[in-house]
Amino acid sequence: MCGIVGYIGEAQAAPILLAGLGKLEYRGYDSAGIAVRDEATGKIEIVKEKGRLRALVEKTDNGKAVPGTCGIGHTRWATHGEPSAQNAHPHCTEDRSVVLVHNGIIENYQELKEKLLKSGYTFYSQTDTEVAVKLIDYYYKKTGTPLEAISRAMLRIRGSYAFGIMFHDYPGKLFAARKDSPLIIGVGEHGSLIASDVPAILDQTRKVYYIGNLEIAEITQEEVHFYNIDREELQKDLVEIKWDAKAAEKGGFEHFMLKEIHEQPKAVKDTINAYVKDGEIVFSQVGLSDEQLKNLERIYIVACGSAYHVGMSAKYILESLADIPVEVDLASEFRYRDPKLIENSMVIVISQSGETADSLAALRLSKEKGRPVLGIVNVIGSSIARESDYVLYTYAGPEISVATTKAYSTQLVAMYLLTIQLAKVKDKITEEREAELLTEMATLPDKIQRVLEDKERIQWFASKYANAKDIFFIGRGLDYAISLEGSLKMKEISYIHSEAYAAGELKHGTISLIEDGTLVVGVLTQQALFEKTVSNLVEVKSRGAYLMGLTSYGNYAVEDTADFSVYVPKTEQYFMNSLAIVPLQLMGYYVSVAKGLDVDKPRNLAKSVTVE
Repeated sequence: MCGIVGYIGEAQAAPILLAGLGKLEYRGYDSAGIAVRDEATGKIEIVKEKGRLRALVEKTDNGKAVPGTCGIGHTRWATHGEPSAQNAHPHCTEDRSVVLVHNGIIENYQELKEKLLKSGYTFYSQTDTEVAVKLIDYYYKKTGTPLEAISRAMLRIRGSYAFGIMFHDYPGKLFAARKDSPLIIGVGEHGSLIASDVPAILDQTRKVYYIGNLEIAEITQEEVHFYNIDREELQKDLVEIKWDAKAAEKGGFEHFMLKEIHEQPKAVKDTINAYVKDGEIVFSQVGLSDEQLKNLERIYIVACGSAYHVGMSAKYILESLADIPVEVDLASEFRYRDPKLIENSMVIVISQSGETADSLAALRLSKEKGRPVLGIVNVIGSSIARESDYVLYTYAGPEISVATTKAYSTQLVAMYLLTIQLAKVKDKITEEREAELLTEMATLPDKIQRVLEDKERIQWFASKYANAKDIFFIGRGLDYAISLEGSLKMKEISYIHSEAYAAGELKHGTISLIEDGTLVVGVLTQQALFEKTVSNLVEVKSRGAYLMGLTSYGNYAVEDTADFSVYVPKTEQYFMNSLAIVPLQLMGYYVSVAKGLDVDKPRNLAKSVTVE
């Protein structure tokens, strides 16, 4: 959720911290702060401000008012305590002997707080983070060494955390520690960095270390040392990030979301080309053999949000094309329902960031139950990537907007590839059918581009319904799965109440919600279900609904019922979601723009949900 940046080196720290926080503002934007050591005085100055990062930038004169070459920064997404300057990070002890920024949730903070109160500590904020900094200080005063103080605090803390820590007595060092929250260490030519996510440091370096769970890093300008919780030193390899720094910029688009919608043809093409070689799917980099796939008798897909909707689409495709039973679970439910996982099964965990807390917990539960896990992630070296038995990377590149678009599309492609390979090794499709599917998949980037070229019609229609109070999306089969994602895109960035329903369920209660003028979006891309869904549209129209129909070119009969129709190119029925989602992404985007909302940073949401 929250964003962390740290820097120690030759340059002035504050401008680097503020620039990094600007790249991480999608992770939290209700308050922000920095702490910088002034070498001239030896003091650590802390500046915090409620609201968007620009308020902090103005307060510090873009960092010029806070001199020093070592510091930590934070942009907050509130969990404990209201958004305020007092609750903003960094947090510190009264004498500023220890200063800390934190991403995560400390579950036993009340218990720890009571013990610290008895030891004479006082508290100025409502946050769980203040407990962490004072617990570290408590052990620092007992032990006299930062490493032991941090490790002993980690043993006491329950929950998730990524810490960036400064000790007044150690002017040439930063410390970091993590458990279940993302954190990377960057190594540049003129200093070292800490960050929650890659975009924050791309303009400084592409060489990073991934700090593991329950590990501590001791960072100087020239060196980084890693230790486990027992303070035993660890050896790690530097990883080079392949993302171009410009990929994390808007590139002339008004919003990151619109840029990322337009990047989908390239992202889809890159993901296909990563695994399709000379007309065949090659999963050697994934680590999955044909024999392992052939022996599978059931698949469990676990995910959250849009990734869960990918799982819903994948269920229809896997069961139809590969003839394998599939269960799809929300990760937050899976981890608490004691799932019964049969022999010869595999769990697929889908996550853009690879750090989603519930998905990571579901992964660990699956491994405890002895089942192999395939992670489908976009971020190399992320926690889910490191802990999965097999990893199928998507190639969306950095995705900054909170509302996912291109990452969702590449996840769909990953599931298409997995399905085709499963169907092939299980002898459910012929070589000719496999070639036909792969040939058609290769046309998806160009067809997505054709959909994007018709965006003005969507923009016009969206402006008409910017003041809608309720919007309903309906469909059957794969069209229901795409309706779920279209509805989520609408509600999360436009704040319009929106729901998706299986069209056949309308008569079982939902149709009572339809009033005169209610917008109903009917998704009709599955030819075998077209007439049935049209019948459902007729039902809601007779009750006053205004209808938008979304279908493929050639299905012009929809115009006999729908008031407004949107068409996408024809493709293989299993791949229609890759095309049909684009108008729905654009519709949500343009409604939000018409309402004057902050598209990339919708209220109450953060990009990567790293807390439960």
